[in-house]
Amino acid sequence: MTKTSEAIVKTVARNHRVAGADPDKRRQILDGAHQVFIARGFDAASMSDIAATANVSKSTLYVYFEDKEHLFVALIEREREAQKRGAFEALAEDSDPVRALGNFGQCLVRMINCEFAVSAHRVVIGVAERMPDLGRGFYENGPMQGAKLIATYLDRMVAEGRLAIEDTNLAAVQFIDLCQSTLTRPRLFNAVRTPPSEDEIRRVVGEAIAMFMARYGAKQRG
Repeated sequence: MTKTSEAIVKTVARNHRVAGADPDKRRQILDGAHQVFIARGFDAASMSDIAATANVSKSTLYVYFEDKEHLFVALIEREREAQKRGAFEALAEDSDPVRALGNFGQCLVRMINCEFAVSAHRVVIGVAERMPDLGRGFYENGPMQGAKLIATYLDRMVAEGRLAIEDTNLAAVQFIDLCQSTLTRPRLFNAVRTPPSEDEIRRVVGEAIAMFMARYGAKQRG
């Protein structure tokens, strides 16, 4: 397909974007995209490859996703939703902040440091300058959402007198950053090529909890 004909396909698809509402077809495309991205990586994958693997026409593909970047982010969102449920459930009913935040922190670190998540972060950071809306959406639906969830839990712990925090939004982000210390940044820069072990995760998150409680535990602030 020439650049001109591909531009025409994109324009027609954009004008009919509302047609891309079939959840089964969308799932079929994402399944195909997942296979292609895993096998070839983001840079080497093409929309033609994805259409062929998903067994859809290229025009249908563009009805659902305007370009490879948006398709990749949609796939990230799907994978993230599937993984984060366990982390969010860790906070649901537990009134022991040490245990609840520890479970959440370990789930979070596993999720962020898996191969697909690391690749996803690299890709989004790489395109965020020229596609700021895509970068902002990725942040708002991921890191910011997780911080809001923790802040809501911290609000409840403050109300119950278990923690003493003036700014729970700030404390939530601090906790997330503490849990990732020494683990996530080396992965993003490919200085470390394998996910952290369970022992490493438990150690780092445990230290994060100790530091967090030293600052925000009710007795320490009393």
